[in-house]
Amino acid sequence: MNLDNMYRETILDHNQIPRNKGSLEDPTASVGLLNPTCGDQIRLDVKVVDGQLMDIRFDGQGCAISMASASMMTEAVKGQSVAESLAVAREFKAFLTGTAPHRNLGDLGALEGVAQFPSRIKCATLASNALEQALTQEGMR
Repeated sequence: MNLDNMYRETILDHNQIPRNKGSLEDPTASVGLLNPTCGDQIRLDVKVVDGQLMDIRFDGQGCAISMASASMMTEAVKGQSVAESLAVAREFKAFLTGTAPHRNLGDLGALEGVAQFPSRIKCATLASNALEQALTQEGMR
């Protein structure tokens, strides 16, 4: 299996069987975002306890890229500290825009091909933007 097929399968898997999909009953923060370019929308709920991202859920609708990215992002940051979670979100966005090399992004690395389509970068970064907004709300650190 070549690398492109493996990446494609990872994206399809996260889109068809999203991880951490749904809502939290008592989130510490909740952020809703819309990509006006294509209509993708996401709501991200986080539960932070003592500086740790204890739980995270997303819900919404959109293209396979935006929904798979949300699933991958929630898996990558769940259980991490707020600082580590913010670093993952920022590093992922820098990776897609070509301003940082690919590091250990886990399944998020499967979205590497999105960088070739600037209009799709907004789809892929919708969840990371929501995560940044949720974790930088006053009192979250």
